[in-house]
Amino acid sequence: QVQLVESGGGLVQAGGSLRLSCAASGRTFSSYAMGWFRQAPGKEREFVSCISVGGSTTRYSDSVKGRFTISRDNAKTTMFLQMNSPKPEDTAVYFCAARPLYCGTSPLGYEYWGQGTQVTVSS
Repeated sequence: QVQLVESGGGLVQAGGSLRLSCAASGRTFSSYAMGWFRQAPGKEREFVSCISVGGSTTRYSDSVKGRFTISRDNAKTTMFLQMNSPKPEDTAVYFCAARPLYCGTSPLGYEYWGQGTQVTVSS
């Protein structure tokens, strides 16, 4: 089992910045690729970003590429999402998730999920 807890969400103005964290406990964090997903009201959960086990490979959705940065600290078993220049359309509940070995864009491959943290971007 891997337990995931997100933090860092809140209200931010468009053009500002926000940093989300995902703290992991349980089985070996460094064995899992990690991802961020988000879900806005009335919409499906969508991929935001993912990072490989060692952190050398990252992927981003086109909507956040160039604005968000994913990273991880395996020694501290924590993953981050630096959100720069957020837009109102980034408003959603953000979830972190873990899957074995490989980074992926589909939520179906992820075995463990956090409870989510609300991010609201005001215009």
